[in-house]
Amino acid sequence: MDILSILGVIIGFAALIGGNFMEGGSWQSLLNGPAAIIVLGGTFGAAMLQTPWLHLKRAGFILRWVFKPPRNIFQDGISKIVRWAVAARKEGLLGLETIAETEVDRFAQKGLQLLVDGSEPESIRRVLETEMIVNEQRDLDAVKFYESMGGYSPTIGIIGAVMGLIHVMRNLADPNELGPGIAIAFVATIYGVAFANLFLLPIANKLKMCVHEHSQYRELVIEGIIAIAEGENPRTIEMKLDGYLHR
Repeated sequence: MDILSILGVIIGFAALIGGNFMEGGSWQSLLNGPAAIIVLGGTFGAAMLQTPWLHLKRAGFILRWVFKPPRNIFQDGISKIVRWAVAARKEGLLGLETIAETEVDRFAQKGLQLLVDGSEPESIRRVLETEMIVNEQRDLDAVKFYESMGGYSPTIGIIGAVMGLIHVMRNLADPNELGPGIAIAFVATIYGVAFANLFLLPIANKLKMCVHEHSQYRELVIEGIIAIAEGENPRTIEMKLDGYLHR
C-alpha cells in the first residue's frame, strides 16, 4: 500500500475543507448534489467519448496502482538475473529451460525461452524491446483517460456554475435568494477545479511514474538476458545492472 497516496488525498481534501471552515464557511456550503452530478457525470462522459474501449478497460485496471503500485524490486531482479547467469555458465543455456518453466514474470520467461532456443542476442533484444515499448504505450494510452478527465473537469464545473446562475437570474425579484443562490452556483466550479487538481491529474501523474518504473525494470531484464546470451561473467553482469538501483 502506498502511504504517500493515501496521505496526499487526506491532506488535500483536509486543506480544502479546513480552509473553508477558517473562512467562516460550513461543510453544508460545499455540498450540492446537482453540481456533483453535472461535474462528475459530464467529466466522465466527455472522457469516455474520446477513449477506445480497450484503453478504458486498461485505465480501470491500472487505477489500483495509485494505492498499490506493482512491485518491481530492482535488487531482487538483479539477484535473479545473476543466478540465471551462474546456471548458464555451469550448465549451458539449456540449463535455463527448467528455470524458464517456473518463472512467474511472463516477460522474463519469454526472454529465457529465447535464450534456451539459441536466439542471437540482437534478435532477443528486438523481440523484448518491441514488447516493452508496446506495453508501455498501451499503459500510457490508458493514463490519458485520467489526464483528459483532469482537463475537462474545470470546464464542466464552469458550465455547472453558469447553469446555476441561470436559475439565480430567475429570482432577481427576491434579493434574499440571490446571495445563497450565487454561492451554490459556484460550488460546481469548486467541484470541477478540485476534482481535477486534487484527484485526477495527480492520479495520472502517479500512474505515469508507475508505467515508467515498470519499463525501466524490463530494461534491466533485457540487459541482463542479453549479457547472459553474450556469455558475460556473472559478477560483471551484476556490476552492470547495479546502475538501475534507486539509491
